[in-house]
Amino acid sequence: MSLLEVSDLHVRVADREILNGVNLEVNPGEIHAIMGPNGSGKSTLTNTIAGQEGYIVENGDLRLNGTNLVELEPEERSYAGLFLAFQYPVEIPGVTNMEFLKTAVDSHRKQRGETALSSVEFIKNMRALVTKLDFNPEFLKRGVNESFSGGEKKRNEILQMLCLDPKVALLDETDSGLDIDALQVVAKGINEFRNSNNAVVLVTHYQRLLNHVVPDYVHVLLNGTIVKSGDASLALDLERNGYAWLEQDNSP
Repeated sequence: MSLLEVSDLHVRVADREILNGVNLEVNPGEIHAIMGPNGSGKSTLTNTIAGQEGYIVENGDLRLNGTNLVELEPEERSYAGLFLAFQYPVEIPGVTNMEFLKTAVDSHRKQRGETALSSVEFIKNMRALVTKLDFNPEFLKRGVNESFSGGEKKRNEILQMLCLDPKVALLDETDSGLDIDALQVVAKGINEFRNSNNAVVLVTHYQRLLNHVVPDYVHVLLNGTIVKSGDASLALDLERNGYAWLEQDNSP
């Protein structure tokens, strides 16, 4: 059974249909890159899968491990094994990273019938993770994303992903606004996360991240539907030629 199944997905935002028949199947151990021009529906796809408010499923099916996601609230989708790294991570002043992450991890463990980690054990695990991500441990004491740079916010999203260890990670332009060093750190975190039991759906505009995180499949989203799929070489074709050739092939 595939981990994530998207079948004939039609999604409306306000009075406009953004997605009009998206099909996607993601199996364990795979990384799928979603590419496409601005306004093609990439973020709409990830936000809809995660259950973001305001994204109305008009038709189609969303399943995670066979479970119908459309009927689930966002927190229930998270408990089921979904994680969304936001394109624009929000700040939560007054709540430290440590408090936020421990609350999230404990909530997931409780849902699985497991006991909460002790503070000592959790801190030990966190320090190991921040070392891998080249994060100053002092950031754990600061408010969530508060006064963080763009790169720090994106690394913080990857830290959250590694803590929660989801079945499917949806990464919405995690590479946007990153310098070379931050990009390599984020890529290292994604590769650290990847194993034969989980999967990644990675929304990106650029080939540069895919030099470090090699996808199994690349899909081009255009006018609300996937118009072409291929292996990692497709991203290189897009880097060289842009999207115009696909727009011409798929014009009405």
